[in-house]
Amino acid sequence: MNESRREKGGAACLLETSLALDSNGSRVAEARHLAAAFLARVREDHGIPVVTATVEIVQLVVSELVTNARKYAPGPARLHLRIKGAVLQVELWDSNPVAPAAKTPDPQRIGQHGLEIVTALAQTLTVDQTPLGKRITANIALSTTSA
Repeated sequence: MNESRREKGGAACLLETSLALDSNGSRVAEARHLAAAFLARVREDHGIPVVTATVEIVQLVVSELVTNARKYAPGPARLHLRIKGAVLQVELWDSNPVAPAAKTPDPQRIGQHGLEIVTALAQTLTVDQTPLGKRITANIALSTTSA
């Protein structure tokens, strides 16, 4: 885990942490734990308000993004969490350049709801293609109980 605090020319404090992910599925639990521990430190050490419901939302978003990367991206991935003001940016970098797409709602469908869940919980969701794959960024408000 790598956590830092930086100030840039009077800009707001920037807190961040990352986790390298390999093809081991147990990393999903580690990623969820990292997110919860990071938000606890943000709350306790820096006084940034983070309600319990937000921690649970972030853990679910992290779980869905990491699970998707493990299932569809053949190589390594990286989870990056960054505080920007009152927003947590959850970034997942993976080696699959194909952008995910939410499926049409279907109450009979079992599974494959990850992107729909993330889209519903995040304020914004962006997918950027990179030279080595893609970066998915979900922005989540820290001090509210809903997205």
